[in-house]
Amino acid sequence: MAVNLPIYMDHSASTPTDPRVLEAMLPYFTEIYGNASSAHEFGRKAEDAIESARETVARILNCRPQEVVFTSCGSESDNLALRGAAWTARRLGRANRLITTPVEHSAVTKTVEQLADLMDFEAVVLPVNREGVVDVEDFANACGEGAAVASVIYANNEVGTIEPIRQLAGLAREQGVWLHTDAVQAAGQLSLGVQDLGVDMMSLSAHKFYGPKGVGVLYVRDGIELVPSQSGGSHENGRRAGTHATPLIVGLAKALEIAYDELDTHVAHYRARRDQLIEGILSRVPGALLSGHPERRLPSHASFVFDGVDSSRLVMHLDVKGVAASGGSACKTGSPEPSGTLLAMGYSPREAIGGLRLTVGRQTTEAEVDYTINAVVEAVEKVRKLSGELTV
Repeated sequence: MAVNLPIYMDHSASTPTDPRVLEAMLPYFTEIYGNASSAHEFGRKAEDAIESARETVARILNCRPQEVVFTSCGSESDNLALRGAAWTARRLGRANRLITTPVEHSAVTKTVEQLADLMDFEAVVLPVNREGVVDVEDFANACGEGAAVASVIYANNEVGTIEPIRQLAGLAREQGVWLHTDAVQAAGQLSLGVQDLGVDMMSLSAHKFYGPKGVGVLYVRDGIELVPSQSGGSHENGRRAGTHATPLIVGLAKALEIAYDELDTHVAHYRARRDQLIEGILSRVPGALLSGHPERRLPSHASFVFDGVDSSRLVMHLDVKGVAASGGSACKTGSPEPSGTLLAMGYSPREAIGGLRLTVGRQTTEAEVDYTINAVVEAVEKVRKLSGELTV
């Protein structure tokens, strides 16, 4: 069956905005354009839209509306959670240790590193196993006396592994440690009910679940007063400064609502196309390895390691063939360096340079997956051949 090129297999990097989301946003660009902080009618209409969006998000997260903080993206949400909680803990004299893992998004990793390097916090980076899963007992031990904040990703952006967040949250709560989770990849595919998960803070980003870029959410449990890292006006109950992006906030809420109203349908579709990808590539590419957990992984996420392949070259060859893919994390695409995530999982530097991420979406067809499998088979063979020629 013929397919239309190019084929987009990088939905973990970003998703197209749902037309229904765009339709909901449009009036707030040209008709209801007031500043939500203004006291006049134009401002009140914008504020009403924002508070309605907040209620929608709170319903899906099973939390109170006042626990929902609108941000500019997932990275800002991660930064606000970690900096704000760490600074609050220090101000209260609670503790000084920050706990995380080596497979976090860089928005978490670099924030923890900066807090340790410049502000004398103690950073504890827990190891993960070959599948990218943090050990529950290691986490419990790290949460002992002296720990203030922990941040463990819900579902990994590079290999798709789902972490045991409920268990970790229970252990953290027992020892008085605030647990933040980056749920940017999980949104639209996994449950976000914060009461069930037990987390204290959680980050989301709209463009990962068919919403607009430039807007995110941070859930903050009541009782945690974050020190804001962005100074200015007292927006979002004093947690961050900056004029509300009303159209984007409306779009985020609409996208999240659609994602969870239609969750079962989309997840079943993702799994079918993902499994088709995994089976086809593992059976047809010599030496191909599935990276991440074989079962506890995101429904849309297929990731591989190809020994003897430079992923940056592989991604370029796939692009020429009309397939948009990623060499591991989108932030690493084109980099000749081995993936830090794969190295942390125990892969050798030679293996860790050969990671490939293929992530399906709502519109991905069976024919597109078949084409992608053939393209990967041919591209891996070509890159291996060229690499061999260059080393002779």
